[in-house]
Amino acid sequence: MLLAIDNDPRDYAWGRRGAISRLLGRPATDAIEAELWLGAHHGSPTQVLDPGAVGGAADLVAAVAQVPELTDGTGRVPFLLKVIAPASPLSLQAHPTAAQAEAGFARENAAGIALDAFDRNYKDPYPKPELIVALEDGYQALAGLRPVQDAVAALHQLAALPAVADEHAETLLGLAVALENSDDLPGFIARLLRREDGAGGEADVDDEIAAVSAAAFAASEEFPVQATIARTYPGDPGIVISLLLHHVTLRRGESVYLPAGNLHAYLDGIGIELMTASDNVLRGGLTPKYVDVSELLTVLDASARPEPRLVSTALPGGGVEYRPDDPDAGFGLAWIERDATLPLTGPAIALCVEGAFTLTGDHAEVRLERGSSIFASPDEGTLRISGSGLVVVAR
Repeated sequence: MLLAIDNDPRDYAWGRRGAISRLLGRPATDAIEAELWLGAHHGSPTQVLDPGAVGGAADLVAAVAQVPELTDGTGRVPFLLKVIAPASPLSLQAHPTAAQAEAGFARENAAGIALDAFDRNYKDPYPKPELIVALEDGYQALAGLRPVQDAVAALHQLAALPAVADEHAETLLGLAVALENSDDLPGFIARLLRREDGAGGEADVDDEIAAVSAAAFAASEEFPVQATIARTYPGDPGIVISLLLHHVTLRRGESVYLPAGNLHAYLDGIGIELMTASDNVLRGGLTPKYVDVSELLTVLDASARPEPRLVSTALPGGGVEYRPDDPDAGFGLAWIERDATLPLTGPAIALCVEGAFTLTGDHAEVRLERGSSIFASPDEGTLRISGSGLVVVAR
């Protein structure tokens, strides 16, 4: 079955005004548009445009529950496809592994914490790895811990600025020494997040945040991320922690993959996000939402790694695919600009971003224009795609 679907953008405060509507050729709007969800997720169920084809189900959550053959027999669409359009930083966060998610979900259920409770961490038993592919040049994210020496060098650079007051320069140099001498990076991060006593008492962290903020304002061209975070979330420890992370800037068609434990925050741009259908987010800052530092540190991967870029591979039938080599993921995103053939081993969702395409399965055929999308059931076997522009297919 090739089932026409659609949804309305979500209006999180960090979104861009009218960006998703402009991208997909919808009527112009000045409304904030942060994300458009395509999948069977209860948080924003995707609308079914022909309910009669699936027994009257109005959304994809109801459809897959009512018609099991729409999925691979599990009654669940394991991934969630999004258009994402941040205009300001999202929360500093990491996600659990499959084992951590299953254990955390069971533990909080046993403790009687309601699924909709403010202090609930694990909303389901699934991991939440995710990838982003930029649709326009300039998508920005903080993604993964970089070598400590890089952060130390940045602190020295900030301290050396002529416009930085002596007391702030002293604080920055002290922070650089503490970081360089630390053999416990999670503990260093925990002290910042918890505002714990350092060498000079609890005020140290506030002083460090103030010093990084003031220096970043004085050098906003060299440190635009820290300046933006300091303006958006004044006094947040994430201002300092951002110096520990890779600042990744993507061009159109470039991607990052964020596995379990990767500390990250999206900053700015417009892209396609593909993730496991999960709500398990452990936050550390840059948010009014619940922050559980202890649980974040439990899932945190404190290893310094290269930028987590994900390189696409050519598909035999045409187009390219971004597919993480990670058993917790189990998904891939095909990026197709002209004719291609895609075999299906489970459900798939296709979104036409530019141009127009005809999608033909083993049993059905549909025409996708810019902004339209379909859900494909596994029994369609192979999708034969013809046209030009850009269609992305999650599978």
